[in-house]
Amino acid sequence: MLVIVGMSSYEIKHSDCVGLPPGWTKEEVIRKSGLSAGKIDIYYYSPDGKKLRSKPELVREIGPGYDLSCFDFHTGKVNTSALRKSKRLKGSTYDYTRGLRHDLSLVLPIRQTASIFKQPVTVVRTRPESKTRTDLKHGVQEQPRQLFWEKRMQGLQACDISCDVLRTLDLPKNVTSAGPDLSVENMLASIAAALHVNAQPLLGQNATKQAINKNPAIHINTDQPLVQTLSVTDQDIKHQELRVLAARRKLQSAILPSNL
Repeated sequence: MLVIVGMSSYEIKHSDCVGLPPGWTKEEVIRKSGLSAGKIDIYYYSPDGKKLRSKPELVREIGPGYDLSCFDFHTGKVNTSALRKSKRLKGSTYDYTRGLRHDLSLVLPIRQTASIFKQPVTVVRTRPESKTRTDLKHGVQEQPRQLFWEKRMQGLQACDISCDVLRTLDLPKNVTSAGPDLSVENMLASIAAALHVNAQPLLGQNATKQAINKNPAIHINTDQPLVQTLSVTDQDIKHQELRVLAARRKLQSAILPSNL
């Protein structure tokens, strides 16, 4: 049975669907005006009048008792060539949201790299009703930080305007490295970068040097510089205050005229 209803902006065709159980009907909406003129929208109506807009909705509504793996949503008919192929795929998994997977190489678990994933993931389902864990954090993700990036700057020395090499700063004796084969320049670069980037206090690495050397990827805190945990005493603070005061006096004597 075919029923055609003409409208000013679109034309609607209703027909019985031979590829579905009795009572199901198909609706074709043909657009007659606008930029999408000529486009056809396909809908299906269940015997109780429920409107379905896609094949996944159709599969979920009808249920597993009726095989829609070879059903063509646009024509409303069963694809006989695909039906013959599906008979050869014994043991293939049936996904009720997408239809039958015709390729045996796609049986889970499978390495999937699609645009919906932020990185390649392995989907493993042991039971049909199992749900995949969504451990991946969505939205803006932090960029990974390379461990021991400071070593890439080894051998590079800063120069002044006259191309004279600047003297390397000296670190206090209580500042020790937290990593394999780190030079003073490496530690200075790590401390300077942490002071520039981090807003939190710099305390150094909590893990021991032996643990870091054994497995740096686990024990290193990338938010802290590559030095052991610092212990600042009152004597250290007093000593630093005296050095700052002496530097200010030298600067004052160099700026002010000698007769004042």
